[in-house]
Amino acid sequence: MARSASSRTWLREHENDPFVLRARREGFRARAAYKLLEIDERDRLLRPGALVVDLGAAPGSWSQVAARRVGPRGRVVAVDLLPVDPVPGVEILQGDFTEQSLADRVTAALGGRPADLVLSDMAPNISGIASADQARALHLAELALEFATGHLAPEGAFLVKVFQGEGFPAFRAAMLRRFASMATRKPAASRDRSTEVYLLGRGPRAAG
Repeated sequence: MARSASSRTWLREHENDPFVLRARREGFRARAAYKLLEIDERDRLLRPGALVVDLGAAPGSWSQVAARRVGPRGRVVAVDLLPVDPVPGVEILQGDFTEQSLADRVTAALGGRPADLVLSDMAPNISGIASADQARALHLAELALEFATGHLAPEGAFLVKVFQGEGFPAFRAAMLRRFASMATRKPAASRDRSTEVYLLGRGPRAAG
């Protein structure tokens, strides 16, 4: 089947993208690695020995970054609906995070230890219906927020991808309520035309 003009344009942009080229040189599975690397350089989220949960991990570039930075004394638990090829130092769980059974498996994988960092780069399969896609993306972010605030250490951090649009202000307000501090990040590897931003919460507040 012949590709559409829009898909050919996307392919040209992708092939010439400096972050794509850099990822190939440096052994990362996707350009998204540089989003996390930039945020970590600024906010110092990943430290040796840390326990990290990576939600929406496929194809595994964030897990690669996390595993390298937490080192052999740290642990990374990666979760995705899609299969993720093995990453050294990473425990991979495949399943649907919207189902309680998978959330329970992630909890069990932590072994009773609170996480130092929960990452969520989850995004839904795109339907092309903007309002529906936004609602599904926010639902995933809300699930990640609930998981993070229930499993983070007192000084832990939560980094979540959110798309600006309907429901975004309410989610941002929820982050402000649930964390002692909250910041917004838009790394250079996040394309300008994308509405995605990353919200970083630190110091989960006790529920109440």
